[in-house]
Amino acid sequence: MAKDAPDCPFTKEFPSQLLRDDLFYMKLAYNEAIDAWRENEVPIGAVFEYGGEVVASAHNQVELTGDPTGHAEILAITQAAKAVGDWRLNACTLYVTKDPCPMCSGAMIMSRMGRVVYAVGDPKMGCLGGATNLAALPHVNHRCEIEKGIFEEACTTLLKTFFELKRKPGDRA
Repeated sequence: MAKDAPDCPFTKEFPSQLLRDDLFYMKLAYNEAIDAWRENEVPIGAVFEYGGEVVASAHNQVELTGDPTGHAEILAITQAAKAVGDWRLNACTLYVTKDPCPMCSGAMIMSRMGRVVYAVGDPKMGCLGGATNLAALPHVNHRCEIEKGIFEEACTTLLKTFFELKRKPGDRA
């Protein structure tokens, strides 16, 4: 466990391989988020599906790498493009535990993402439906299909608990 990481009280999910639906892939993204927590990263995970198979998976690594672009989605996009052999990811679905930020949402549009499924909305920084929807801008050259709310309760609880345990008593940062 990373220095200063609060103990993670959550266990990983083990979904059945027999039903590879949105919930299946989101549970795998949730497992990535738990890995992020254990490394003292904001617990966000991402998984790419292509042709019914997982071709990429990642979790936040901003603290580990010292790189502000080390978000789960950005890392997974890079992996997926390499696995698929094309920067155009229009035949892929990205499962991510939280509504992507402006940087990640922009990368999804630029990579021609086919579909994005996220668990938790983000009314402050989410840019695929929370604070705004970059894919709905009138002149954008690509629109991805967006689904939200899959495995929302568990992913919300994971995020909220992480930040509650990270804050010192009386600290409201």
